[in-house]
Amino acid sequence: MNQLLLLSPEEAALRRGNLQSLMRAKGLDAMLVCDNANLFYLSGRVFAGYAYIPAEGDAVWLVRRPVELTGSNVCYIHKPENIPDVLLSQGLAAPDVLGLEFDIASYSMVTRLMGVFDGSRFENANGILRAARSVKTAVELSMLRESGVKHVEVYRHIPALYEPGMTDHELQVGIERVSRIEGCLGVFRISGQSMELFMGSVLTGKNADEPTPYDFAMGGAGLSPTLPVGACGEEIKEHSTVMVDMSGNFTGYMTDMTRVFSVGEISDEARKAHQCSIEICRMFEKEALPGVEASTLYRMAEDIVAERGLERYFMGHRQHASFIGHGIGIEVNELPVIAPRSRAVLEVGNVIALEPKFVIPGTGAVGIENTYHITADGPECLTPAPEEIISLV
Repeated sequence: MNQLLLLSPEEAALRRGNLQSLMRAKGLDAMLVCDNANLFYLSGRVFAGYAYIPAEGDAVWLVRRPVELTGSNVCYIHKPENIPDVLLSQGLAAPDVLGLEFDIASYSMVTRLMGVFDGSRFENANGILRAARSVKTAVELSMLRESGVKHVEVYRHIPALYEPGMTDHELQVGIERVSRIEGCLGVFRISGQSMELFMGSVLTGKNADEPTPYDFAMGGAGLSPTLPVGACGEEIKEHSTVMVDMSGNFTGYMTDMTRVFSVGEISDEARKAHQCSIEICRMFEKEALPGVEASTLYRMAEDIVAERGLERYFMGHRQHASFIGHGIGIEVNELPVIAPRSRAVLEVGNVIALEPKFVIPGTGAVGIENTYHITADGPECLTPAPEEIISLV
C-alpha cells in the first residue's frame, strides 16, 4: 500500500495554502484539478483522477488509478459523476463557483464536469495554478538545484562524445545516453499543445536557421515532419557551431541550459554575438531583482544588442522568437515570461531560464542559456557551466 501524498504534510499545506490564497482573491469556492503537472505540484505524484481543492481546508484526492493508494481524504471513484457524492461524504457542499482547467482539459472533459456540477458557476483556473507554481518553495528549489548540478555534469562530457564526421543527431543521441545514465527522466514536460520536443535539441550550421512551427529562437528541420524541430542529421562541419540545448529533468523539476561548441575557427561576427549573449546574462544577474518588470529586462537586453549592431540575428535570423526568457520548473514554459509585452513583475522564488541567442548565417547558432532563481539579493545561477564557446577538436 502506498501513500498518495509524497510531499511532507508541511510542504503540501504550503503549496495548497499558496493556491488557496489566490483562489479566494479570485472568488473561487473550489478548484478541480486533473492535469498531470498540477497534480504533481499538489501531491508529489501523478495519478489518474482529480484533486478537489476547496478555498479553505484540506484537499480531497479523487483517484481512479493506480489502485491501493492510501492517506487522508483519498477516495476512489469510477467516473466523474461519483464526485458530488464523495464530496458530500466528506462534509463538502457543492461549490457556487468552481475553477476548472479550461486551457488544458479537453472540451469533452470540461463539458462533462460542468454537467456533474450543474448548479455551479465555472471559471478558468489555469491562471491561478500557473501563478501559484511560478513562486517556488524551498523544497522545489532544492530539486531544481539538484537537477542543475547533474545538468552541468552532463555537459562536461560533451567534448569527449564528439567524433569527426559525426552528425548533429549522432551527437544528440550520445548526449541523451549520458543524460539518462546520470538519471535524466527523459520527459520534457510542456504545458498545452503548442509545441513538442524530445529532450531538447542539438543544432549545427545552417540547420539552426531553419524555421519551425514553434516560438523558438532556434529552429531545426528535425528528422521528420512529424517532429519538425532540432537535429536533422546534418554533418558537423568545420567553421560551424554546435548549439546544445538539452533538458535537465533529473528530479521532476527541470533546469534549462544552452552551451555552444565549435569545430575549427568561426567568424568574428559569431564570437561577437556569443559575447553579447554573455553580457546580457551579466546584466540580468545585476538587474533582475524582485519588483522589476519583465518587459524592462527585455528592453535592456534589446539595447545591448542594438549597441553592438546585432539586431538582425537576435533570437533568430529568418524567424524570430518573441521572448528571451521563461519560467521553468515542472514544465519548461512556466511564468514569468521575459518578453516586450509581458505584464509580469519578478518575485522572490521565480525560476527563469534566460536565453539570449543569435543565429549567424553561414556559421550557426550562438549564445547561452542559464536557469536562475530570483532571490531578494538578485539571481542565483543554477547552471554554472563554462560559458565561452568550447572547441570540439
